[in-house]
Amino acid sequence: MGDQDTGSVGNGLKRQLVESPGRQTKPSFHSWFRFLLLLCLVVFVLCYALSSSSSSWQSNFQLHHPYKWLFNHSKKVDMPPYRVHPKHRHILNEIQTTTEPPTVQPVGVRYHQAYPGNYHFIMDNTEVCSQNPFLVLMVPVEPSNVAARDAIRQTWGNESLVQGQVVVTLFMLGVSGGADVEKLQQENLQYHDLIQSDFVDSYLNLTIKTMVIMDWLATHCRTAAYAMKVDSDMFLNIDNLVIMLQKPGIPKRNYLTGLLMVNRPVIRTKSSKWYVPEEMYPDPQYPTYTLGMGYVFSNDLPEKYVEVSKSIKPFNIEDAYIGMCMKNLGLTPSSPPDPSQFQSYNSKYNRCQFSKVITYILSSAPQLVNYWTDLKKPGPPC
Repeated sequence: MGDQDTGSVGNGLKRQLVESPGRQTKPSFHSWFRFLLLLCLVVFVLCYALSSSSSSWQSNFQLHHPYKWLFNHSKKVDMPPYRVHPKHRHILNEIQTTTEPPTVQPVGVRYHQAYPGNYHFIMDNTEVCSQNPFLVLMVPVEPSNVAARDAIRQTWGNESLVQGQVVVTLFMLGVSGGADVEKLQQENLQYHDLIQSDFVDSYLNLTIKTMVIMDWLATHCRTAAYAMKVDSDMFLNIDNLVIMLQKPGIPKRNYLTGLLMVNRPVIRTKSSKWYVPEEMYPDPQYPTYTLGMGYVFSNDLPEKYVEVSKSIKPFNIEDAYIGMCMKNLGLTPSSPPDPSQFQSYNSKYNRCQFSKVITYILSSAPQLVNYWTDLKKPGPPC
């Protein structure tokens, strides 16, 4: 019985396989179908992740710092239209090989990521403007860059009375994971010149940093006549600057001047360090703006910049963003009385030449101290 039953079952099974060949492939078909479904799911997840990453990159606003573009215009949009100093080329190269810490999305973000009202001051020196300064020098600098701050304090930042006018120098910092908070507090107790806000201090977040500077001037130092945003690697001939601002005909309102950038194209090549996506800035070129190494403005403008920025989508070129604010205000940056005084790089030091300019970009803090010491020694510079 058992053998017959077994044979019967075996013959029946053979018959089913012969009569229904489709059933033989059914398990294999199901396996392939499940595999294809899984593959589609994986592809979908990867696409979504990449899309989210791209969105996050744009919303977090961690992008390029353009200040050191100089100055050979190129018709090729995939090439930067400026010469880059070797020091800054090294820094810019690092941007492509390192990952910056993500910007923390402010709670209850208003307008956009770069709007300064999203951030709060955590270290301040509001009393410095009680003396109604003629000029306030605002220096964006990394929290860890003590050497740059000390060099400025020994040189042009040490000048509190220039050509009979009160001048104040302040350093603007964000927050950094590697910064020693206690040391910063001690530094501020000693010098009373640090202002710190709670945005992430990144080389790529300078538009946020610049707008926070404007917000501080608009809310904490309204009585100043003029202000200057000046980079921490700059030689600044403060005497020449104050002399320029006291010349007849220099406007006291709606005035922005510096090294003018005119008809600068927007770089669309993704491999470029100066790439700006069309989603952030759709126009093919920037409005006229002043190069971010150091620009001077009447102190009525910061409040206007903050207000008009509510309706201007932020993009990563901070000095061009200020130019966009000017355009939306119906204003245009002015050429300096003597444009040759706002210089970019200089390959070598010349005492006579440095006595005539207002700005130069330098390579190091010791270089600033050496040049300043030589410029201020007794005797005519030329």
